[in-house]
Amino acid sequence: MTVMKSTIPDTARQVAGSALQNTLVDLLGISLIGKQAHWNIVGHRFRSLHLQLDELVTVIREAADTVAERAATLGLPPDGRPETIASAFALPGPKDGWIRDDDAVEMMVETLGAAATRLRERIDATERADPVTQDLLISITAELEKQRWMFAAEDASQTD
Repeated sequence: MTVMKSTIPDTARQVAGSALQNTLVDLLGISLIGKQAHWNIVGHRFRSLHLQLDELVTVIREAADTVAERAATLGLPPDGRPETIASAFALPGPKDGWIRDDDAVEMMVETLGAAATRLRERIDATERADPVTQDLLISITAELEKQRWMFAAEDASQTD
C-alpha cells in the first residue's frame, strides 16, 4: 500500500490532521441534520426553509469534501464513515419526527453557532502548525457564520 507523504513535519501534520478530522465529522453531521430537517420540516415557512436547508447542505458537503482532500494532501486518510460520524458527532441536532419551522430555525442557529465556535478553536490550534489548513478553516468558519446569520434572520429573537 502506498502512503501519501506530507510536506510538513509530523507534529504539525498531526495538529492539522486532528483539526481536519474533527471538522470533517462536524460538517458531515451538519449535512445530515440539514437533510433531516429538510425532509421533516412543517409550518408556514415550509417552502422557504425547505429550500434554504438544501442550499445549506450543498455548501456544507462542498466544505466537507475540501476538508477531506486537505487531510489526504497531508498524508492523512480522512474518515467519513457512518460509524465514525455517529460516534464522534457532538453538535446539537433534531429529535425524530416532524420539525416545526421555528424549531428548525432555532436548531440550525444553535448547531451552526456551536460548529463555528469549535472551528475557531481549531483555527487557533493550526496557526503555527499549518497556516494552509488554518486558512481553509477560516474560510469554512466564515461560511458557517454566514449560514447561521441567514437562519437567525428568520427569527428576530435569534439575532440578539
